[in-house]
Amino acid sequence: MVAFFSAIEPLRIANRISGERLFEWDLISRDGEPVVASNGMTLNVSHSLHEAPPLPSLTVCASFEPQSTIDDELVAWLRKRAATGCVLGGMDTGCYILAAAGLLDDQTVTLHWECLPDFRSRFPRVDAVESIYEVTTEGFSCAGGSAAIDMSLDLILRRHGEDLATRVRDQLVHDQGRRPASRQRDPVIPQEPLLQRAIALMEANLETPLGIGELADELDISWRRLDRLFARHLDTSPQQAYLARRLDHAHRLLRVTPHSVMQIALACGFASPSSFSRAFRRQHGLTPSELRRQELSNRA
Repeated sequence: MVAFFSAIEPLRIANRISGERLFEWDLISRDGEPVVASNGMTLNVSHSLHEAPPLPSLTVCASFEPQSTIDDELVAWLRKRAATGCVLGGMDTGCYILAAAGLLDDQTVTLHWECLPDFRSRFPRVDAVESIYEVTTEGFSCAGGSAAIDMSLDLILRRHGEDLATRVRDQLVHDQGRRPASRQRDPVIPQEPLLQRAIALMEANLETPLGIGELADELDISWRRLDRLFARHLDTSPQQAYLARRLDHAHRLLRVTPHSVMQIALACGFASPSSFSRAFRRQHGLTPSELRRQELSNRA
């Protein structure tokens, strides 16, 4: 809901300020019925998939468990839209659906940072980056949340100029310091380029972890220097930092995906569920199965 309204409201405000209908939008659901968001609010829609009129652009907005919405009907419908020249985009986790339809191969996209490692492992032919939003000749995407404001402001700027975009931004009381390539999260690691490169390599290799020697080779430094780097800036070892990131990724997967504990263990570089369970308990204070039951209970 945050991403959806963040995308629409700048366009509505642009219409009001300009006194013209510069932007129009329609809401589409699979069956034309209202859609209930994760916060319990209901959105009425204009069309079902098969009643939707031709559109110059289409945004797929998704949140938790986007994979559960993918089926042959939806994939065929999206491919047909793309074939007619409709420009497709994704908000939050919407790129999962577009990638599953084979519509993002060799493109650069972004989506919510929590999902990036899993998305990269599922769709290696898509260049998924952690930025606020991406606009290319092929399509557009944003990380969800307030990033949709930035993407809509960019659209207003490109189509109707800086003055209108600035006035809309002022109405939204929105920070104008963010750029498309801005990271979605404030870095929690010191501004040490070599350390940041090491962390980025770890996050890009969660499913098949690099050995510390391999990591040092990738950075073109000795493993002793790598060890000192982590000790000095993070008061930990590279091994411990790497394990913590794999386990944090596992924590997110257990909360927001339906994958089995074994699947998640493998996706985070663990060869067996028992070793995964022991490491997970040490890090998070409960086993993967206990966390999964807790999440299901909270949703009930």
